[in-house]
Amino acid sequence: MLNNTSTAIYALVNDQRLFSVTCTFLPLSSLYPPKSIWPFFVLSVLLSSVDLQLTPSQRWSNLSRFISPASSISVLSPYFCLYIVLLRLTKDLMEAVVIDAGSKLLKAGVAIPDQAPSMIIPTQMKIMNEDGSMPDSPSIQANNVDPVVRGFIKDWDAMEDLLHHVLYNGLGWEIGNEGPILFADPLLTPKAVREQLVQLMFETFNISGFYASEQAVLSLYAVGRISGCTVDIGHGKIDIAPVIEGAVQHVASRRLEIGGTDLTNLFAQELAKSNPLIKLDTSEVEKLKEQYASCAEDDLAYDNTLQSCQEEQHTLPDGQVISIKRERFTVGEALFQPSILGLEAHGLVEQLVRIISTVSSENHRQLLENTVLCGGTVSMTGFEDRFQREASLCSSSIRPSLVKAPEYMPENLSMYSAWVGGAILAKVVFPQNQHITKGDYDESGPSVVHRKCF
Repeated sequence: MLNNTSTAIYALVNDQRLFSVTCTFLPLSSLYPPKSIWPFFVLSVLLSSVDLQLTPSQRWSNLSRFISPASSISVLSPYFCLYIVLLRLTKDLMEAVVIDAGSKLLKAGVAIPDQAPSMIIPTQMKIMNEDGSMPDSPSIQANNVDPVVRGFIKDWDAMEDLLHHVLYNGLGWEIGNEGPILFADPLLTPKAVREQLVQLMFETFNISGFYASEQAVLSLYAVGRISGCTVDIGHGKIDIAPVIEGAVQHVASRRLEIGGTDLTNLFAQELAKSNPLIKLDTSEVEKLKEQYASCAEDDLAYDNTLQSCQEEQHTLPDGQVISIKRERFTVGEALFQPSILGLEAHGLVEQLVRIISTVSSENHRQLLENTVLCGGTVSMTGFEDRFQREASLCSSSIRPSLVKAPEYMPENLSMYSAWVGGAILAKVVFPQNQHITKGDYDESGPSVVHRKCF
C-alpha cells in the first residue's frame, strides 16, 4: 500500500483537446522511483507551481495544477510527470526570433537587444540544379531570385525556402519545436502581404506565436525613443516616417521608390562614361560603391569637383585598372539633388521638413529633434555630416537634429537598427502575451494581424 499520497492533475490544452495526466507523489523511502530521481522530480514540481504563462508556441494555451489527498489512485510514472514539467519549462524559455528581411540583406537572430543579429545574409537567392550545378543561362543575373523587391515580399516560394534555411539551418530550430517570431514590417506594407506572411508563419512553419511591427518604430526603440522621425535609406526604397508615442503617422509618411540599388546603377553609368572599355557586373559596382562612394560637404563643393577631383585607381580581380574620379561624389549627391537621378523631387532634408510640417504643430519639435538615420546607405562617407549641414540651412524654425546610438549598442547600429528594436520589443510582447497565438490565428484567420499588430 502507498502512504502519504497526493494527486497532481495537469490539464493540458492542445488543439482544443483536453488531456489530464495523473501522477503520484510517493514517499522518499519508496523504492519506486529510485531515490536518485526524486530531488529532480520534487524540484520540477516546485518549479511548476510557479504561475508561468505558457507560450502559445507549444500550443499549450493553459496549464492548471490541482493537488488534493487521494486514498485510491492510479499511478502514472513520475518519470513522465518530470518530463512534462521540464518540457514545459524548456518551451517557456524559448527565446523569440527576430527577422528583418530587406531587399539586399536579411537580418535574423534570437532576441538579444544589445547584440548584433547572429545572421546577416544576402536576401537574393540563386537557382540551382538538383546536383548543385548552375543552370545554363545567358547571364548570371538570370539565375538570381529576389524574394524581396523594394522592401516587400514578392516571391513567396523563394521566401519560404529562405526562411526555412534561416530558422532550421542557421538558428538551429527543430521541426515540431518551433518558437515565436517577431517580423519587422516595411513602411506602408499592403494588408494582403501582412496576411500572407502570418499565414506562412503559422501554416507552414507552425510557429508558436507571431508579432509584426513597422521598421520605423523599431529603429526608434533601438536608440531609446518612442517618438521621432526615421529616415530609412534601404537597398530598394527610402522611407521617411514620423512616429508619435510608438505609432507611425501613416498619412504624413512618405515612401520614395529609390534606394541603394538605384545609386549602384547610377554609379555604374558614371563609371562606364569614364571607363568605356571596362565592363563591370552589378556585384563589382556594388563593392566599388561601398568602398569609394562619398558625399560632398555641400552642393557648391560638389560643383567644384568638376574642375578638380582627386583620381583613385582601383585594380579589379581580373587585373584591369579602373579610374574613379567625380563619380564617387555623384552617388551621394543624388540623395540631396534627386534631379541627378532624373527625378523631380526635393532633397532628403527638405523632404523630411515638409513631411513633419503636415503633422500637428505641437509635435514638430519632438519629431525633428529626434531624427534617426538608418539603412546601409547612411554609412556612406560624409553622409551624416552632409545631412546635418543641410539641416542647419533648412527654412524650418526647428532644425532636424540626429539621435546618436547609445554607447552600449553594437557598432554600425544604423545597418540593423530595426532588428535591434525588434529584439527589444520581443522582450515585451511575448512574455506579456500581446502577440498572435495559434488559437488567435485558428479563430480569426490571417486578418488577426491587423487587430493585434499595429
